[in-house]
Parts: sequence; structure tokens; C-alpha cells
Amino acid sequence: MRRFLILFAISMVSCSGRVSLEDLHHLNGYWEIKEVEFSNGSTKEYPMNTVVDYIELKDGKGYRKKMVPRFDGTFETSDDAEPFSIVEENGMFFMRYENPLSEWQERLLSLSGDSFSVENPEGITYYFKRFEPIKLD
Repeated sequence: MRRFLILFAISMVSCSGRVSLEDLHHLNGYWEIKEVEFSNGSTKEYPMNTVVDYIELKDGKGYRKKMVPRFDGTFETSDDAEPFSIVEENGMFFMRYENPLSEWQERLLSLSGDSFSVENPEGITYYFKRFEPIKLD
């Protein structure tokens, strides 16, 4: 019985972090980097960000754009956007980027309404949280 409970607990933990097709809509919106975990295990935290990412995804295609939030609730940005597509391989989802100079992909590790994480081919993991503007009264 103990062996069954251990196996059940391991399977629940390993399946709970999987990204599903139904989760992908959560990518839409404004995100700020929270932490980066490097392949050697070291981490860098980002308690405050001056730039946030805006992601828009529809029908497996989307773009990612850098935005600078202003105190009045608006954003400053350039017209530059990095297009990407969502690709599923072996039950995993990847954000695949391609431009005239290079192409790369990031594997979606987790995704919910308030956070997501991706891993690049170098083994660096990026943790994002949903951006919440600072409200001045």
C-alpha cells in the first residue's frame, strides 16, 4: 500500500505541471520576468522591472513585444514584435521564433492564469508572472 501511495504522489506531481492545449490562451496579456534559473542551478531574481512583455496568441500564431509601462496606465513601445508559433512535439509545447537572422524555441514548462515558465535550449529557465500596474492614488 505504501508503494502505491508513493507512486500515486509522484504521478500527480509530474502531471500537474504539464501544459495543455486548453491552457495556451493564458499566454495572452502582459507579463514580467520574476526569476531566471541558469543551467548551473544559480538564480537571478527580478523584484522590479522597467520593461514587460506583451504576448498575443491566436490559432497557434502570435507575437511577443517589449512594453514600457507608464504611471498613467499606458505603455510605450516600438513597432518591433517577435512573431512566434506554438508547436506541439511529444506532448510538449514550444514557442518557436523565426526571423531573418535566427530561429530558436522555448519549451513551455508551466502555464496558468497568473504565471508561466519556459526553458531555452541552453537549459536556462525563465519564470514570468502576470504584470500588475502600480496604482498611484
